[in-house]
Amino acid sequence: MKKTLHWALSGALLASVAGMASAAEPIQPIAAAKPGNPAMVELGKKLFFDPRLSKSGFISCNSCHNLSMGGSDNLKTSIGDHWQQGPINSPTVLNSRLNLAQFWDGRAKDLKEQAGGPIANPKEMAFSHALAVDVLRSIPQYVNEFKKVYGEPAIDIGKVTTAIAAFEDTLVTPDSRFDQWLKGNKKALSAQELRGYQTFKNSGCVACHNGPNVGGNSFQKMGQVEPYKTSNPAEGRVAVTGKDADRFTFKVPTLRNVELTYPYFHDGEAATLAQAVDVMGRLQLGKKFTEQEIGDVVSFLKTLTGKQPDFKLPILPPSTDSTPRPRPFD
Repeated sequence: MKKTLHWALSGALLASVAGMASAAEPIQPIAAAKPGNPAMVELGKKLFFDPRLSKSGFISCNSCHNLSMGGSDNLKTSIGDHWQQGPINSPTVLNSRLNLAQFWDGRAKDLKEQAGGPIANPKEMAFSHALAVDVLRSIPQYVNEFKKVYGEPAIDIGKVTTAIAAFEDTLVTPDSRFDQWLKGNKKALSAQELRGYQTFKNSGCVACHNGPNVGGNSFQKMGQVEPYKTSNPAEGRVAVTGKDADRFTFKVPTLRNVELTYPYFHDGEAATLAQAVDVMGRLQLGKKFTEQEIGDVVSFLKTLTGKQPDFKLPILPPSTDSTPRPRPFD
């Protein structure tokens, strides 16, 4: 009995120590999603994938935030209605629930507010909220599903964006190898990956890339030590605050699944992780990383790729509207 109690106490002590070690790190494990309203999540999933929320009927939320591509589109800047090139790199939708705000400049306070933006943006989905709602009202299956979720058949843009946000809220990526290491599995990382993490910490990268999302929780100036040179027109938070001090200040991107979300930076100018690490070292930290250090940090960053969302593509309700709509890229 005493021996059993001893082992039980030892196990509890080890678990406690592992938990303390994890808490002492600047990065914490990411938690799995716990959907509160599965019916709303399912409705939001249909809306997320439905191109009929765009003017052309060809562009959906998933077009720029592709869930099979790390929640982004792997383009320098996204392509919208009639081949219009967007002004900024598409941030990943994965783990976006953990961001302090949405969009690079933080102009949307939450996922619900963000979800309505692209629908009415003339360079993106190029529709209007009123017309998008009219399309949904014309589809009996959607009317029935909105009634099931909200208790009434009336559809408005607030209900649309609430449902999309509920789906996006589930798009988290737990159980990366780094999370496993944080939870006590010391065999989860190689010697090079651990070396990369130490370089990442000791060089000061964690000053901005910390917490469960390894970023996304602050706004920082791009080019702390050296100015960042780009032809991209985006100017950052100044567009929201009107303060010149916020020029070239952007939301720090999450580094979760970063190996999947190339190219990097708000302008997509860094084609590889190695290039991004080199530029960040020089411009943000005033440090010129060696080739080995860059390789080590890149190897660490790849351990942040977590379990991708487990979803099945929805069967979208058939449209009853036979009115021809413009092709998206004519």
